[in-house]
Amino acid sequence: MDEIKEILHKIEELRQQLNAFQAKQLTDPEVIKISTELDQVLNEYQRMLNQKKFNSTD
Repeated sequence: MDEIKEILHKIEELRQQLNAFQAKQLTDPEVIKISTELDQVLNEYQRMLNQKKFNSTD
């Protein structure tokens, strides 16, 4: 469960970073970098939830 809390914390941090860059263009390299990282973390979170769901149905 600690892994899920950690990943949720990372998601929130990245969202806050993106919000801080809202005045910049979406094509700004820093915005793209943070957005890409957020996508990766969200994908990992989804995998964790799917694995937990799969394991709980056994």
